[in-house]
Amino acid sequence: MFDLERWEEIFDTIRKNKLRTFLTGLSVASGIFILVVLLGIGEGMRNGISKEFEGDAANILYIWTGPTSVEHKGLNPGRIIRLRNSDFQTISQKYEDDLEFRSSVYRIWNGMVTYKKESGSYRVEGVLPDYQFLENSSMVKGRYLNYTDHENYEKVVVIGNRVSNDLFKGAEPIGKYIEVSGINFKVVGVFTDPGGEREENRVYVPLSTGQRVFNGSNYINNMAFTLEKADNFEAALAASNKFSAEIDQFLKEQHVVAPEDTRAITINNSLENAKRFYDLMDMIKFFFWGVGICTIIAGIVGVSNIMLIIVKERTREIGVRKALGAEPLSIVGMVLHESIFVTAIAGLIGLISSLALLELVGPIIETEFIANPAVDFRVALTTVIILIVAGALAGFFPAYRAARIKPIVALRDE
Repeated sequence: MFDLERWEEIFDTIRKNKLRTFLTGLSVASGIFILVVLLGIGEGMRNGISKEFEGDAANILYIWTGPTSVEHKGLNPGRIIRLRNSDFQTISQKYEDDLEFRSSVYRIWNGMVTYKKESGSYRVEGVLPDYQFLENSSMVKGRYLNYTDHENYEKVVVIGNRVSNDLFKGAEPIGKYIEVSGINFKVVGVFTDPGGEREENRVYVPLSTGQRVFNGSNYINNMAFTLEKADNFEAALAASNKFSAEIDQFLKEQHVVAPEDTRAITINNSLENAKRFYDLMDMIKFFFWGVGICTIIAGIVGVSNIMLIIVKERTREIGVRKALGAEPLSIVGMVLHESIFVTAIAGLIGLISSLALLELVGPIIETEFIANPAVDFRVALTTVIILIVAGALAGFFPAYRAARIKPIVALRDE
């Protein structure tokens, strides 16, 4: 029920103590403001990291090699381990039913790419057709490499969107011939990649052609695999870790590498990396919540202290009310009403200010690991609930003290 007299009392108290009310409200508003901004930054970090993982397939495993670091079976450390076509073929055949996409990669170092008078140094790699899906690439023009190109050692090439813009300056690239390290290749496609220009700075040729033309023999630089989709993230992670462990063991046995050697064979599991990042993001989010809540608690303590002062100042008034028959619940309601009102208004100002800041500044922020910092409706609703609870807590103890004042004692108060 709307009580006009009570509202008049609240506004009269605020008018008499403008500075005190302002400072009290500021502490609450700043707490909510800090909490929402921190949560927005946390969400932006999660979005940024998710965007980084969008550059490749979500469950991809990359495998590459390096020098051995441990002596094993009489062989000194420092041996360079090189993967071969047979390694890739054995893994592909053994795990045929478990794999979704697969490709080995032969890298052509110092790949100079030329078209007429335009030239540039780009990352040139021999790959299999599945590499398009492993890299999450999509075609802008033409087609990607296919198995016919691979089987027939075709001199065809797929170039990134940036390479196309650099060399062809907006002209049609499909069907044109470019030189890759002095050898002519026909452009059959142009691709784009969610990883941006860094990923579009690449040139792909059929794996067999790259190995034959650029003296690669049967060597490859790395391999990439994705497993079939699982029912949930935990199942996918378990299958991915199992596959990683078995591949690591197989390759170390094939190339006579010590089981404890971590440098010779490296397997980068994107799901494991994602789990580590998301676990870290959850910890950061909990930390942000902790900082925000502690700031709000500081504001609540300030409100509670102010309400205690107000109760002290109005002790005689409260005594008169009780002497005239006011119930303790009415006294409690009077104090709680004012406390919740001041806290809620100040908190809503802090909430609206923080949301406005995120809305204005969020789209401007363009960093590698922060994207679109924002707070969703559920978080905003949670902060509103926090405001109500905070206001009630801030006023409860002063209200309880006021309700316990004996009329005779209150009337004697000066």
